[in-house]
Amino acid sequence: MDISELQRIYAGHPNVRALAAQLENSSVRSIFLGGLHASASSLFLSSVIDTSPRSFVFILGDVEEAGYFYHDLIQINGEKNVLFFPSSYRRAIRYGQKDAANEILRTEALNRLQKQEPVCIVTYPDAIAEKVVSQKVLAEKTITLSIGQCIGTDVLMDMLAEWGFEQVDYVYEPGQYSLRGSIVDVYSYASEYPYRIDFFGDEIDSIRTFEVESQLSKERKDSISIVPELAFMQSGEYVSFFRFLKDDAVIGMKDFLWIRERIDAVHEETVSKQALEAADEIQREDLLRMNNRLMDGSPFTSDVLEFRRMEFGNKPTGHPQATLTFDVVAQPIFHKNFDLVSSTLDDYVQKGYTLYICTDSEKQAKRLKDIFEERGDAITFTYVNKTLHEGFTDN
Repeated sequence: MDISELQRIYAGHPNVRALAAQLENSSVRSIFLGGLHASASSLFLSSVIDTSPRSFVFILGDVEEAGYFYHDLIQINGEKNVLFFPSSYRRAIRYGQKDAANEILRTEALNRLQKQEPVCIVTYPDAIAEKVVSQKVLAEKTITLSIGQCIGTDVLMDMLAEWGFEQVDYVYEPGQYSLRGSIVDVYSYASEYPYRIDFFGDEIDSIRTFEVESQLSKERKDSISIVPELAFMQSGEYVSFFRFLKDDAVIGMKDFLWIRERIDAVHEETVSKQALEAADEIQREDLLRMNNRLMDGSPFTSDVLEFRRMEFGNKPTGHPQATLTFDVVAQPIFHKNFDLVSSTLDDYVQKGYTLYICTDSEKQAKRLKDIFEERGDAITFTYVNKTLHEGFTDN
């Protein structure tokens, strides 16, 4: 079974229709999804995301939890409209070690939001604590190209150089461009793959993405946006991430109060007196500049309250205007104890449950079926061709 079929089954859950109806009711500002545990949350919410015309931002407790949630969503919904928004730093922000790969992911998310496309973004407190360049600055520093546009290679290369791109023989990382005859290769900070732009005279004849290692084309594009490194946009104008969201966006959180506390902690540990005293002169200057690029819990709270909110943790914050209740239990921990696996699944079969086992490998599913048969266990299950992070029982 393809995982999309499992999603379609889950889309028939009465709470999917109930949540969709609540989201259409603009007077309902806060919704609590009670009893939604493990990967049931991502599976359930994936159905809502698929059918909604608005953007969703899911803020999980930390980078690991956000990574698992993101993995589940892309397994079910695909990668096209599900984006990860990480911190731009490799470690804690106070160490000042930027991560180029994370910068690409952040820029891609902001670029998609700038276009007002409905997307789903998964993030966590440390990433949200960092302010971003304003929409005005991002728009000013974005080069938009399309097939049939007259611009010329010289003009384009001058623009790329002005925005901080480096000319090289062959592009292999973001922030680079090259020219070979009538072809310009450029690696935007808002794209996973570099672009190959083919000119006929001064007119853009074709645009496509390509693999760096093989140089083979991947996908044709009608238009693209080329965005420089966000750090290059030193304008002093930094705003909350939430300023990029349309008014109808929905914020999903597992624990609002914890997220606010963590954002406060990120701000405090980065610009605290102790951090400044421990830093050398250059680091101290960076930390003082960082003070203008971080938010604390108070503006975060104000920003989030401007949007409609869903919570799906253990308990709601305050008094939600609507509550949907689930009867879901997280999968027990088996510790490679196959007797426990067998007895647990057999118990579910006896009670009339339908079993779905998720694995990327069909051979693994067949091996599991053979083991049950060799043991004499009368356990039947449906193989699902993608994995989810954490199993669950939906009663």
